[in-house]
Amino acid sequence: MTDPLFAPVELTPPDIAPYRRGNTGIDHVTSLSAAEPGPHVVLNALVHGNELGGAIALDALLRMGLRPKRGRLTFVFANTAAYATFDRQNPYASRYLDEDFNRLWSADHLDGRRDSVELRRARALRPVYDSADLLLDLHSMTADTAPLTLCGRTTRGRDLALGLGYPAWVVADGGHAGGKRLIDYGSFAEAEGSRTAILVECGQHWRAETATVALESCLRLLLGLEMTDPDMIGRQGNGPRLRPRTDPQRVVEVTDAVTAASERFRFTAPFIGMEVIGRAGTVIGWDDGRAILTPYDDCVLIMPARRVKSGQTAVRLGRIVG
Repeated sequence: MTDPLFAPVELTPPDIAPYRRGNTGIDHVTSLSAAEPGPHVVLNALVHGNELGGAIALDALLRMGLRPKRGRLTFVFANTAAYATFDRQNPYASRYLDEDFNRLWSADHLDGRRDSVELRRARALRPVYDSADLLLDLHSMTADTAPLTLCGRTTRGRDLALGLGYPAWVVADGGHAGGKRLIDYGSFAEAEGSRTAILVECGQHWRAETATVALESCLRLLLGLEMTDPDMIGRQGNGPRLRPRTDPQRVVEVTDAVTAASERFRFTAPFIGMEVIGRAGTVIGWDDGRAILTPYDDCVLIMPARRVKSGQTAVRLGRIVG
């Protein structure tokens, strides 16, 4: 297993300077509309400045000249200030500059008086997200974990994730104690309504395969919504191709989010995520002397943190429900 601390950077950060001016009045936001009515879909990358796969996918779609057949399609490069500092010799350092962009999505933060690089950018992008009918947020992970989709708690989020047919793991969860994610923002997370947001964790941050998963996730969404021509995507042409999928999708409902109470939290093994622990009561970690136990048989460990900090999510625990 590759040590994530020393994982090689196989991806090359794309030059996003050509997209800075965009066409919306907001830097690094480009929006394209079709004559035929349809949903407003936002493809979102670089919530974290060191997660390159989503930026590579959006760059590829823009360079291939993809335009929506119906509705409106918007490309967002989010935390561009952090991305501008990416250094392959120290690739973890550019996740954010002041604070995590993906923990700011509540009115308390957005309408408050605090200031930071990430808050200023979130406030600038807020109108884009407010106008979205569907949001696909592209991310990656520290560990070499299988790709997965986080669909929130809504039925429509789960349905959208399953409709893509990939990745194989679909995780229904309520987010983090440390702050709301973009997919939990406003009416995206309300039980009633139609606005929908999902987050795809496309693989290990810097593996070449991660960018491929990000691009395929975008293409599958646009195909499913009939917003693009299958021939342009490559079924008969020369564009990127969708790969056949044989792994059945499995739905995991998160029942517990383990929040570290101390800086001395440690796991009992080098978990990378999506391990299924067969027996209830198995010790998976220690938090300042307190044992962290699996609450039921066949418990799934979801995205265990590489470096656990007090007050932050150490791992989420889930039950396979489908």
